[in-house]
Amino acid sequence: MKIMKFGGTSVGKPERMHHIAGLVTKETEPVIVVLSALSGTTNALVEIGDFISKGERSAARQAIDKLEAHYQDFISKLVSKPAQVAKAKSVIAEHFEFLNIILRISFSEALSKDILAQGELLSTKLFAIYLEEKGISHVLLPALEFMSIDVNDEPQIGSIKVKLTQLLQQNNDKKIFVTQGYICRNARGEVDNLKRGGSDYTASLVAAAIEASVCEIWTDIDGMHNNDPRMVKKTVPVEQLSFDEAAELAYFGAKILHPASIWPAQQYKIPVKLLNTMQPEAKGTLITQQADGVGVKAVAAKDNIIAIRIKSSRMLLAYGFLRKTFEVFEKYKTPVDMVTTSEVAVSLTIDNATNLKSILKELEPFGTVEVDENQTIISVVGHEIAQTSNIVKKLFESILKVPVRMVSYGGSPHNISLLVPAEYKTQILQQLNKGMFGLE
Repeated sequence: MKIMKFGGTSVGKPERMHHIAGLVTKETEPVIVVLSALSGTTNALVEIGDFISKGERSAARQAIDKLEAHYQDFISKLVSKPAQVAKAKSVIAEHFEFLNIILRISFSEALSKDILAQGELLSTKLFAIYLEEKGISHVLLPALEFMSIDVNDEPQIGSIKVKLTQLLQQNNDKKIFVTQGYICRNARGEVDNLKRGGSDYTASLVAAAIEASVCEIWTDIDGMHNNDPRMVKKTVPVEQLSFDEAAELAYFGAKILHPASIWPAQQYKIPVKLLNTMQPEAKGTLITQQADGVGVKAVAAKDNIIAIRIKSSRMLLAYGFLRKTFEVFEKYKTPVDMVTTSEVAVSLTIDNATNLKSILKELEPFGTVEVDENQTIISVVGHEIAQTSNIVKKLFESILKVPVRMVSYGGSPHNISLLVPAEYKTQILQQLNKGMFGLE
């Protein structure tokens, strides 16, 4: 059995939903289809929740009406037979009645999660109605019946495996199953969501739970590219990556994947394929346990980085100084990306400014603290590049005339990271594309 996950852009238009139905029915083995909400829906639902939380009921009602009009237009082009049109209208009426009812309910965090869940519930029900219209046998598997997280918001893979297996066994004569990405139940039994990577995370968890043959992530991009296509004219898809390489790229800015989303597949050694819904014939990117040779595979950029330097000739070499420094970031739950040290200073980077003022205040007793905002981390990723001859020489020859603030080398055998001012991001990506890949 395989997993096929389709993102918001892949189901964002009626014709695209028609198209993925065609892709799914071509499969020879049983398939679980994981769907995101229609593109734009989650943002609209977040806005509705924000309006309600602020007591702006009129604005919330207008946003609900606007979203409902979009769905009415959507189903007018999705289905055409009277029976399925009636079913689609009934589904929309049910979910938008809920959204209108909550206008009269006190806002809470739990209610917010219920609001956000509506997108995936709508997309899967409407897709199932279209499959029905086309006479395609299928089963709608409600994610809320098997997908769960514990008190620490971690997926309960054992429970997911047992419940999902039971549901599949009850329908062992079927080959197509449809379920929601992103949504789940928490330890209190309330509707919640998986956060990290959303629907991709769902697909990876489902793949792990049933030990799928492959987990396919379908988007509007033909795999993970060697560079950012938005910044660099000529980029190419990377045909194969190891899980470690893909995780490095995802963490350091490659938008096609969330860094945590493929972890379950990696743990259970399930291959992951990144494919393009609009170009299904394209090879895409295959992610497996094994790397496809050594050397540089791709470059990624992570924006909105803040660099912090602590200078202290008195304390830096003192026992426990670094521990005390990192305890400040731990206290404020702020992850650190890069770290470099010298005889009198330690420099590090963070990507979350939420608690920056408090962090800086607690660091002041340690020494002089300097802050550089608007920085970008550029990461060069590939299998064992830290041990590959001439990589460093080639890298630094490629970035002449770019001021490099920090370098992280050796922390991972698969990644060399550079910190540069944000205004140099496009320039350095272009220079690396030419110097490391020979592409202009």
